[in-house]
Amino acid sequence: MDYTTEIEATLKVKPQPKHTIAAGRRHTVGSKSDGTVVAVGDNKSGQCDVSGWHNIVEVAVGNVHMATNTGNAHTVGLKSDRTMVAVGWNTNGQCDVQEWGDIVAVSAGWRRTLGVKSDGTLVAVGRNNEGQCNVSGWRDIVAVSAGDWHTVGLKSNGTVTIVGNNRYGLYDVVNWRNIVAVSAGYLHTVGLTSGGTVVAVGWNKHDQCDVSGWHDMVAISAGSYHTIGLRSNGTVTAKGCNAHGQCNVSGWRDIVAVSAGCTHTVGLKSDGTVVAVGDNTSGQCNVSGWGGIRQPGNLL
Repeated sequence: MDYTTEIEATLKVKPQPKHTIAAGRRHTVGSKSDGTVVAVGDNKSGQCDVSGWHNIVEVAVGNVHMATNTGNAHTVGLKSDRTMVAVGWNTNGQCDVQEWGDIVAVSAGWRRTLGVKSDGTLVAVGRNNEGQCNVSGWRDIVAVSAGDWHTVGLKSNGTVTIVGNNRYGLYDVVNWRNIVAVSAGYLHTVGLTSGGTVVAVGWNKHDQCDVSGWHDMVAISAGSYHTIGLRSNGTVTAKGCNAHGQCNVSGWRDIVAVSAGCTHTVGLKSDGTVVAVGDNTSGQCNVSGWGGIRQPGNLL
């Protein structure tokens, strides 16, 4: 990543690399180098109906924690012209993004979708029972991550802001500094520092927040009850619940991007192929035939 330093010596974070793989509750989505999109897994709500999409540079999927026994989900795509497309479950209007424009980054959570605009402001649609869509006053945002019931924003000065549910200390990020990436799980929040270390707050029943010993990290992803970290050497580490084998990533090599879903984990290799571990009851890990997935560069 490339950073600049402000006069007052606070970190100035550049816009984040695009997410070209996304793992959800029971499906997985990938954005290809030619702008098309592939998807596998549960399609109960039409969340895998992406075969007609074109010019996509980033994808996101609405996640549902594993205690919710539903296949309902949605998939969001950011186009190269900074407009949006969405398919899938739309009970709360989470797919109503067709009028959005000037979007440079996206995130999808449970029943909602958020977009970062080029001026650092945010737009949001969907479920707002816990205030997780109350982001209209946010400014200077370079990245956003939507968990189940909370939303995390990364500011260009390396600090973090949060709205929504605050169970288990999800808001305890006031002292975080020099953050360059954030990821929101079901009930925990994870941040990557400019020095390659990782911080986490929130529910820790499965040790998903025990990341203080991690070093040399370049990317993070929070699932429902597990946390994934990508090292600069292309290897991957994991903490948290491993009931479905979603943390069995120690043998992965040459990885350039990771995404933690509810009970599965997906990794993108430098050759554009994809690996996956964890729950595969809906075929969400059937990615061995994928190729040509876009590398996570900053494309807008």
